[in-house]
Amino acid sequence: MIAATLLAQAQGGSQIPFIISLLLMVAIFYFLLIRPQQRRARQQRELVQSLDVGDEVVTIGGLYGVIAEQDDETVTLDVGGGTRLRFVKQAVARKRVLDEEEPEEEEADEEK
Repeated sequence: MIAATLLAQAQGGSQIPFIISLLLMVAIFYFLLIRPQQRRARQQRELVQSLDVGDEVVTIGGLYGVIAEQDDETVTLDVGGGTRLRFVKQAVARKRVLDEEEPEEEEADEEK
């Protein structure tokens, strides 16, 4: 009887490191995989909500265009030459931000 009690206590003591390592693995999994994925999804939702007519965008396929029209689910891009293409809003990968002036050019002008 005493041997069975000692055996049960010994086995119970070995479960604590297992539980700690399991919790550590779950925490690592969360911070390396789940959290960044949720952040990217939130950023994509914010981008889609912020789209407006006249914005220059890039689609997930690499197509550059200017938003000519939009409705709840789609955007129509003017890609040049009078060509207009309609896309689902989620196909917009990012807005294209044009730099007004290149800082390298300003530094080169100051050195002369």
